[in-house]
Amino acid sequence: MDTLALQNEILQLKKERNAIILAHNYQIPEVQDIADITGDSLELSRAAATMGGDVIVFCGVDFMAETAAILSPKKKVLLPAIDACCPMAQMITAKELKLVKDRYPKAAVVCYVNTTAEVKAESDICCTSSNAVKVVNSVKEQQIIFVPDRNLALYVARFSKKEILPWEGFCIVHDQIMPEHVDKAKQIHPEAVLLVHPECRPEVIDRADEVASTSGIIKHVCTSQKNEFIIGTEVGILHRIKRECPTKLCYPLSEMALCRNMKKTDLIKVRDSLKSLEPRITVPEEIADKARRAINRMLDV
Repeated sequence: MDTLALQNEILQLKKERNAIILAHNYQIPEVQDIADITGDSLELSRAAATMGGDVIVFCGVDFMAETAAILSPKKKVLLPAIDACCPMAQMITAKELKLVKDRYPKAAVVCYVNTTAEVKAESDICCTSSNAVKVVNSVKEQQIIFVPDRNLALYVARFSKKEILPWEGFCIVHDQIMPEHVDKAKQIHPEAVLLVHPECRPEVIDRADEVASTSGIIKHVCTSQKNEFIIGTEVGILHRIKRECPTKLCYPLSEMALCRNMKKTDLIKVRDSLKSLEPRITVPEEIADKARRAINRMLDV
């Protein structure tokens, strides 16, 4: 079956199921094209909490679907690619976080949304890459246990007077982007503006013209007077940029910045999930209640 026929079948099934389709900016182009909302983690969290429908089809990775299930407990939340995980989210467990909390009893726990529901349940407040600085500065505690991304924690520390205690996790896609990639890209495109994600290493961030979440990068490209950009994040974002800002020239900082888990979702899996209403993601209520408080506190900020 060709792409157009599959997309049309999905749209019909979506109508029959009263479903909404959410897709992260790193999804493959044809999946982005059938989504009701394409965005970063914060945009998709808000959509999961506020949009109607009986079914949420989450085209992303496991923690994103869990977050949607926590925020919309009465809806069926589907993750078409059930094996699409986030390696960074797996770098910390609730048990490990409890040990750190015992060591620093006066600290607040700020957890990146790229975490499991169990870790969120042990946290005081969640954050995304777009609001991490605001979230950290919003809490009253002066000591912050920041999990699990050390690079995002170090970026936040640049803009906060609080003591940041970073967990030693990282995004395997962004952490592999090196200063030499920046030097090479700038040599090839000397007039281009360098935009990077805050999950990148500090030495890459030091060389950037702007640092922003995926949606922040897109907004910057579309509103800037400049015409050329080097994009320092996962390459899937380039499709949305081209769709929304077709006159701008954008180059990947690294062709190797590819999240294989984000690419596991395809149109066939989306269609099949709408047909069967599986795989369904659920979160035990006792965990969901605690995690929901941390997520809603973020959304309030």
